[in-house]
Amino acid sequence: MTGPGVILAPNRIPWPPILFGVAAIAAVGLGVVLPGPEWLRAPIWAALGWAVLLAGLALDIAAMVTMSRQRANILPHRAATALVTNGPFAWSRNPIYLGNTLAMTGAALAFANPWFLPAALVAALAVTQLAIRREEAHLAARFGAAWDAYSRQTARWFGR
Repeated sequence: MTGPGVILAPNRIPWPPILFGVAAIAAVGLGVVLPGPEWLRAPIWAALGWAVLLAGLALDIAAMVTMSRQRANILPHRAATALVTNGPFAWSRNPIYLGNTLAMTGAALAFANPWFLPAALVAALAVTQLAIRREEAHLAARFGAAWDAYSRQTARWFGR
């Protein structure tokens, strides 16, 4: 769909990787200055953290593969080339951002650094404001009724 209401690109800046990257760097820095409690260093927490971190990365990869198979643009600051609604996109409109948030949450336990938890939350909220809302407006303008139907049945972050 093209026309006067179509937004050519959702953003000029690729906010999501920048925001998640800055949040992770901030968490690492804060963890050096103010380390987490000793009990968080137990192997069970590290194992659970690695499981969550790897699940987040697996979700990222699955979403990227799904987009690639549909020849959909993956860059968050470029125009959408396809509306992807299958694979991980069937239960999250933003599985890559969800995967990034899960990975950062898992990092809190895997590295015994609780600063990753508020960093993940701040990054997710910032991505919602600076990227997701603009991407949704772009997708609505570009794909019309198909986007409306998809956005009604699939949650922004997770669930149906």
